[in-house]
Amino acid sequence: MDPVAPSRHPRGNQARVLLTSVFGPYAQDDEFGSRAINPMELYHNQVTRVQGAFSLRMFHRSWGIMLIRENITAPCTLLDFPTRELFEQELRTHAYDVIGITSIIVNVGKVREMCRLARQLAPQAVIVVGGHVAAIPGLEHYLDADYIVTGDGVAWMRDYLGENASAPIRHPAIISGFGLRVMGINAKAAEGATAATIIPSAGCPLGCNFCTTSAFFGGKGKFLSFYETGEELFAVMCEMEARLHVQSFFIMDENFLLHRRRAMALLELMRRHQKSWSFYVFSSANAIRKYSMEELVSLGISWIWLGLESPRGAYAKLQGGDTRQLTVEMRRHGIRLLGSTIIGLEHHTRENLPQEIEHAAGHNTDFHQFMLYTPIPGTPLYLQMQDQGRLLPESELADIHGQFKFNFRHAALEREESKYWLDRAFLRDFERNGPSLYRICRTTFAGWLRHRNHPEARVRLRFQFEARQLRMLYPPVLWAMERHLRASNPRMARRAHALRRRLLREFGWAARLAVVLGPVLLWTARREERRLARGWTYEPRPIVERREAMPGSGTKAPRRAEPEFAPVRHSPEPAEVAAQMVRHVLNPQAQHQRIADPR
Repeated sequence: MDPVAPSRHPRGNQARVLLTSVFGPYAQDDEFGSRAINPMELYHNQVTRVQGAFSLRMFHRSWGIMLIRENITAPCTLLDFPTRELFEQELRTHAYDVIGITSIIVNVGKVREMCRLARQLAPQAVIVVGGHVAAIPGLEHYLDADYIVTGDGVAWMRDYLGENASAPIRHPAIISGFGLRVMGINAKAAEGATAATIIPSAGCPLGCNFCTTSAFFGGKGKFLSFYETGEELFAVMCEMEARLHVQSFFIMDENFLLHRRRAMALLELMRRHQKSWSFYVFSSANAIRKYSMEELVSLGISWIWLGLESPRGAYAKLQGGDTRQLTVEMRRHGIRLLGSTIIGLEHHTRENLPQEIEHAAGHNTDFHQFMLYTPIPGTPLYLQMQDQGRLLPESELADIHGQFKFNFRHAALEREESKYWLDRAFLRDFERNGPSLYRICRTTFAGWLRHRNHPEARVRLRFQFEARQLRMLYPPVLWAMERHLRASNPRMARRAHALRRRLLREFGWAARLAVVLGPVLLWTARREERRLARGWTYEPRPIVERREAMPGSGTKAPRRAEPEFAPVRHSPEPAEVAAQMVRHVLNPQAQHQRIADPR
């Protein structure tokens, strides 16, 4: 088993390739290691999980195998979120030479079962396992695979198929999320309404000791860069704009703003070509401080995932200033924030954790992720805990995801109480700052008021586009929110009422008209909470995409099945007429270029 220098496949780029994620369903406890506490929903699982009907529910594709598929010329089928039965059927009805399986660590039991099925049903195929699951020490003794690949899967697969491993990366057309559901409404997105995902690099040069992404791609100071210049990024974004009709981009780069020269070159091109794009990025506090607020606004930074960790953390990314003041300033400019805080760091005790949680909630970010300090296989933290004999043998791999309990012996906190502190952090943030939907509206409105008369027309255009949701979406949302929270959080209900009144004064008759949908949203939200209380869960539907062999330098659009989401249980009568009305408000058919300049 050699992940570094594989022998070439005998059929080269004529080999038929199957790339697949692990099988579902996911939000359940089963014999393969799935956990009900760990659904296939990033935001609901790690960010908005205590927000009930206001939680942001959506799914994300398996971007890694999409990137590999786009960069090999061999005939390729991609399965995303298959069922076990669909995976078996695929192996029975098609002859594959290479089967590539990707997974995160918690789903290792499903990877093992898929390897077993592949050996049984496709004995001629070479089995390749990649993704973060490949970082598990001794994985080759747990499952039956021919190759276990860490790091750059594109270069590995190209080399294995006899292709140029160092050829330029062709970027796949990726919609960042699908199956959006909020307040009990399935908000099917209109074309171009959801951001496209752009992947400029993999890994993070800062290399925090707990970071799986940094460790997987080489560790501190190392990362893979696919597009090193602003010109390269601009070209990719123009291509995705044309293919997907988007005006916003989710930049899957662990610290996008750290590369100032590239960002400023991109800004210059956006100005030259009058692009009023919006960017959703990851960044660190020390990287953000390299820019003025005017530069961030002009660049189109609309949303930042910001690591806050702890006020006493020694991480380099936090050095150089007051993060609470920084977040206040960014919100004033309409930049929405997702703060991320770690519970259970080495210095945490029962005495100081309440203050640390209060400090985190005091940032009042639009979203807030809380994660347990977790030694994950492959990270420096895992090796440190292993050397110190502090890893807990009772922790199963399926539970090492930062949202359950400690998997190591903490100096001051017991494993059983770690989830108490994690839940307390989520609940305190929700109690103090309210639903993320309220916070997004507040920050977006602040940006509109501040920049609606910005001197650059393309910037004005972006804020006018974002303000459409303030006119049409948020008045009924806030109306329903106000009434839903009256009993449980009257202070938050009053804040929702005050913000709604400000929107009505600013946007007039259009906002007042939209409020008529408030009772519908209140009813669907309450229905959703009753469902959730009964154990209602959501799963992504299986996606199958097939593509025949293509020339090495060209692209051929794959045949694809549109992704959707599927509830595990079906509601009896979904009040479809009301749902259609709300979907129309949630997804207005609008593009930037169709909006008149407010000046």
